Amino acid sequence: MGNKSSLMLQPEEIAEIHQETGFSPSQIERLYSRFTNLDKTDNGTLSREDFLRIPELAINPLGDRIVHAFFNEAYDDRINFRQFMRVLSRFRPVKKNKENKLNSREEKLRCE
Repeated sequence: MGNKSSLMLQPEEIAEIHQETGFSPSQIERLYSRFTNLDKTDNGTLSREDFLRIPELAINPLGDRIVHAFFNEAYDDRINFRQFMRVLSRFRPVKKNKENKLNSREEKLRCE
């Protein structure tokens, strides 16, 4: 297993994620920190169980649906940080001149 410092985001990755999701670089860095804190196996991915360890999500009546949204497009039972950010971008508010593909009204309607 690698250590957390070996999994740091590079400036190019932050720029790509910003372009794709609309999150600011500082938001991406904060979310990456939270992502790595949830990654108990320290392998750069999260499982459903990692999400269910979040107390607020575990007691939320919609918790299962929220977790399912993260794994709806996953090829296996784990997601990486990019996949995590793509799903989170659907929850961002739509701004008139700043809408991107992942944050469009149509994508929000498709989100299960």
